[in-house]
Amino acid sequence: MMFAVDEINRDPDILPGVTLGYKIYNYCGSTDILRAAMTLVSGVEQSETKASCPKSQTVQAIIGHSGSTPTMSIARIVGRFNIPVISHFATCACLSNRKEYPSFFRTIPSDYYQSRALAQLVRQFGWTWVGALSNKNDYGVNGITTFIKAAHEEGVCIEYSEAFESNSPYQEILRIVNVIRSSTSKVIMAFMSHREIKILVEELCRQNITGLQWIGSDAWITDDSLADIQGHNLLIGSIGFTVRNAQIPGLGPFLQEVNPSQFPNSVFLKDFWEHVFDCSLTQSEIRRRCNGSEHLKDVQTLFTDLSDLRFSNNIYKAVYAVAHAILNLHLCKQNKSSTANAKCELNQIKPFQVLNSLRSVNFTTHGGDNVFFDNNGDSPARYELINLQSINKEKINVATIGNYDASLPRGQRFSMNNVQIVWREGSDTVPVSVCSESCPPGTRKSVQKGKPVCCFDCVPCPPGEISNRTDSIDCLKCLVAQWSNTRGDACIPKEVEFLSYDETMGILLAMFSVVGVFFSVVTMLIFYIYRSTPIVRANNSELSFLLLFSLTLCFLCSLTFIGQPTKWSCMLRHTAFGITFVLCISCVLGKTIVVLMAFKATLPGGNVMKWFGPLQQRLCVLAITLIQVLICVLWLTESPPLPYINFNHYKEKIILECNLGSAIGFWAVLGYIGLLAVLCFVLAFLARKLPDNFNEAKFITFSMLIFCAVWITFIPAYVSSPGKFIVAVEIFAILVSSFGLLFCIFLPKCYVILLKPEMNSKKHVMAKTSQDIHY
Repeated sequence: MMFAVDEINRDPDILPGVTLGYKIYNYCGSTDILRAAMTLVSGVEQSETKASCPKSQTVQAIIGHSGSTPTMSIARIVGRFNIPVISHFATCACLSNRKEYPSFFRTIPSDYYQSRALAQLVRQFGWTWVGALSNKNDYGVNGITTFIKAAHEEGVCIEYSEAFESNSPYQEILRIVNVIRSSTSKVIMAFMSHREIKILVEELCRQNITGLQWIGSDAWITDDSLADIQGHNLLIGSIGFTVRNAQIPGLGPFLQEVNPSQFPNSVFLKDFWEHVFDCSLTQSEIRRRCNGSEHLKDVQTLFTDLSDLRFSNNIYKAVYAVAHAILNLHLCKQNKSSTANAKCELNQIKPFQVLNSLRSVNFTTHGGDNVFFDNNGDSPARYELINLQSINKEKINVATIGNYDASLPRGQRFSMNNVQIVWREGSDTVPVSVCSESCPPGTRKSVQKGKPVCCFDCVPCPPGEISNRTDSIDCLKCLVAQWSNTRGDACIPKEVEFLSYDETMGILLAMFSVVGVFFSVVTMLIFYIYRSTPIVRANNSELSFLLLFSLTLCFLCSLTFIGQPTKWSCMLRHTAFGITFVLCISCVLGKTIVVLMAFKATLPGGNVMKWFGPLQQRLCVLAITLIQVLICVLWLTESPPLPYINFNHYKEKIILECNLGSAIGFWAVLGYIGLLAVLCFVLAFLARKLPDNFNEAKFITFSMLIFCAVWITFIPAYVSSPGKFIVAVEIFAILVSSFGLLFCIFLPKCYVILLKPEMNSKKHVMAKTSQDIHY
C-alpha cells in the first residue's frame, strides 16, 4: 500500500501536484478495528502526508479490512457517511448486498463465484460424495452454504457439513475429527482460514487419519504458514482456487530499501528487523546492537520474496482505484487556476464524490490487470486453479494447473493446463469419492431410500428398454420394431418369426407332408395296377382315385403354410385347404352313401342304386365342393387373408402371420368341413355292421372319428397357440386327419392286394361274414 501511494505521488500523469496521504491501523480485535474506522471517519488524527494544504475533515476512502466479518462491521458503519471501503481480501458474498453495504468495493472476487467454481471443480473430477467444513464466521458460513447449494445443482452430494472456530473447545474439534474418521467420502471441501485448517490437520495427524483429498478456499490454499504445522504432508495434493498471481514492477527495490528509521513507530518492522539480522535496535544484553549497515538486499526473506503477489496485487489495485476515482472527478483544471490552488481544491473533495466516481473507474495497471467494479462493487471473477505439490524449507510450492473465468459461457469457464497434478499426500492417481459406483450402460440409477441422490443402486433396464450412457436416470423405450440387446445398452431389430423351412419344426412338417404325398401316390399306383381286381372294383374305384387325388392335394396344401407369408400364399393356403378337404370329405361321403345304397339294393324290391349311380356320385361330389368354392370366393372378395406384422403377441419379436381378414369366412370354411365330416361319420356309423367283407363303412367310421377328434381338438389349440405355433397346429391337424383317412380307408385294401392275394377274389368279397340273410 505504501509502495502504491509513493508510486502515484511520483507519477505526474495521475494526480499532478497532489500528494496522497495515508494512516495505517494494524489493530487486532473487532473493538479496536471499529475504533480505528471511527477515527478515520471523524478525522481527529493527521495523515502521513507532506502536503502544504490542510487535510480534509474525513478520509476519502478506506482500504481494508482483510477479513469478511470485520469488514462487514466497518462497511456497515462508514457506509452511512458515504465513505468508500475497498477490501483486498474480504470475499464473503454477503458484502455484495448494496442495500446493507452501499459504499463497499473489493478488488478480490466474491465467494459467490469461488464457491460455485469449487462445486464445478469437484464435479469435474468425478467426486460426487464429499464432506464440507468451514469456520463459523460470515466468511465460512456464507461460503460453504453457497458451495453446498451449487454442489447440489452439479449433482454432488454432501455427506456431512461441520463448522468450528480456531478458539472452539477441543471436544468440538475432536467430534469433527470423529465425523471425518467415520465418513466414507475421501474428499473434503474446507472453506476456512489458515488458522482453522492448521488446528484440524494437526489433530488428524495425531489420530493418524490419512488418505484425504483436500479442496481449499483461497483463504488458506497458498498460505506459507501451513509449512510450520505438524502433519503438513497431509495437505500435499490439495487443490483450490485463488486469485491470479501478478507482477508489480518496482516493488522489489522498494522493499529492499525499507529501514526501521523510516518507520520508528512500527512495532512489526522492529521485530522483523531484529529477527532477520539477529540484532537489537535497542540496548540488549542478549543480542548485539544493530549498527545501521544492515540492508535487506543482502538477505533472502519472505518479506522480499515477490514470487507470490496474489493478494498484495489486490491492495495495489485498490489504491490505484481510489487515485483514478479522484482523477476522474476533474475538480481541478490546470487552465482554471494555479497548480497550488488546484492542489488545495482537490483536498476539499467529499467522500461521496469519490464513492460515485469509483463506480465508473476502468483502468489497467502497470502489471496488465484491468480494474473495474460491477453494480455490486465486485471485481471480475477470475481465478487460478492451483495444486499444492510440495512443502520445502518452511515454504509451500504450488503449481497453476488451470484457470477459471466466470465471465465466459458456462462450458468455457474451465481451462486446464498441461501440468502433472499431485494428488492426496503425493499420490499420482486421481482419488475416487462416490457414495455408489457409476451405473454402466444397460442399467439405471435407483435412489436408496432415505439417502441422498448420490447413493443409489444400479437396476437393469427392463426388456425393451435401454440406457446407452453411464449413470442414466431413466431407461429409454425402444421403437416398436426394435428390442433391447442382452446388455440393455442398444436397441436392435426385433427377431422376425414365422414357420420357415430352415428350422427343425418346418423341416419335419414338410417331410411328413412329402411322405403323405408319397404314400398317396403309391396307393394310387397300387390301385391303378390292380384296378381290375375284385377288391378295387368292389370299393368304387372312381371315388377311390378321386379321394386319393384329393388326399394328395391335402398333403401338398400343408406346404403352403410353411415359409414367409405373402399376399398370394395367405390367400392360397386357406382356400386350398378348405376346398381340398371338402373334396376329400365329399368323396368319403359318396363312398359311404354307396355302401348304404348297395345294401339297400340287395333287399327284395330294392332299386335305389339307379338313383345314386356314377353320374349322381360325380354330381354330388361336385355340388358339395362347389359350395365350399363359393364360400371361399366370397371370403376372398369381401375380406381376404393378407400378410400381417404382429407386434402385440410377443414384445421381444415380430410375428409374420396371415391375418384371416374375415373371421366369419374362416370359420364358415371350417364349419362346412366339420358339418360334412359329422354327416359322413353318422352315415358310416349306421353302416358299420353291414355283413359284407371289406365293408368300407367301418373303416370310414374310424377315419371320421379320427378326423373329428383332430379338428375338435384343433379349435382350442389354434386359439391358444402363440406365433408360428398356430401355423404348426394347423399343419399338424391337416396331416393327421389326412393320414387318418389314407391309412384307415386304403391300408387294409393294400394289405390284402399285396400280402393276401387269395382274399382278393370275387367269392371272398361277396361272402358274408355271418349267416345268409333270408328274404
